[in-house]
Amino acid sequence: MYNNNNVNITPKVIKGILWGIACIVFFVVAMAFVRPWYNVWSQEMEGKAEFAKAEQNRKIKIEEAKANLEAEKLNAQAEVERAKGAAEAIRIENGSITPTYIQYLWVRQQGDLNNKTVIYVPTESNLPILESTRLINTPKE
Repeated sequence: MYNNNNVNITPKVIKGILWGIACIVFFVVAMAFVRPWYNVWSQEMEGKAEFAKAEQNRKIKIEEAKANLEAEKLNAQAEVERAKGAAEAIRIENGSITPTYIQYLWVRQQGDLNNKTVIYVPTESNLPILESTRLINTPKE
């Protein structure tokens, strides 16, 4: 038979084992009380973080709305200035609009077509096609 007598269990070793077990039991019991408090504290901190985030988002939306309002005001001012310019142009042109000036405006408008194709058809009177039917629609005396 095999006999292993090399293990020395002294009262000091037993005392250390009992203290280790007592520490483990104390730690488990302490965690049973501390963990609920930690969960409550953790949820409170999460709530504060969510509230701060919502507050910041609200402030951002308010600032965006203010910026949009300012942009709309500036756009309205620009539109008023355009209207004043158009009214002034109409006042200046009133009484001085001639068929030649209308042709000039038509030609100037052609520059705004960008990538569109325009086909010019020569006519006898060198008028654009849109003007060529004007004489047909006039009543004969």
